[in-house]
Amino acid sequence: MEINNPNSSRLDRKFIERNRRNQMKALCSKLNSLLPHHTSREAASLPDQLDEAANYIKSLKANLERMKEKKDGLMGSKFPQIQIQEMGSSSLVIAVNTGFNSQFIFNETIRLLHDERAEIANASFSVVDDDTVLLTIHLSTGEASPDYRAARISERLNKFVQDAGAYNNLNH
Repeated sequence: MEINNPNSSRLDRKFIERNRRNQMKALCSKLNSLLPHHTSREAASLPDQLDEAANYIKSLKANLERMKEKKDGLMGSKFPQIQIQEMGSSSLVIAVNTGFNSQFIFNETIRLLHDERAEIANASFSVVDDDTVLLTIHLSTGEASPDYRAARISERLNKFVQDAGAYNNLNH
């Protein structure tokens, strides 16, 4: 038969409550240590610390959403698409559909074609919509085989577009 000692039961409850308070104090202290601290000399009350933690978590969540939107915008950026068509035995038409920095891509495409010693017969620059510009360049391949020239120009233009796209993403 067990004897119920009212003092023992009361001491157990006090001990349990003291442990609960100590555990809550340790957890609040740990939470407070994770927050950026302001240069206030006076200690904030527990409700103020919890309010600051809640506000900080909300600001982190908002920053995360902004970063996700920025990432989605960058991932959705249109990279230039290049299409090269042979027109007869010694001429090519290059069409570049670009979504970013189109003037730079146009200038660099002309420079690259000049480096390849291609004779440019006509070049045009058309804005299709807010994020699409169509560059069309008609050129003569000269004495070189159109297949060889088209392959070499295509290889160089594709490398340029990939490098320009990687550079554009790093600078946003």
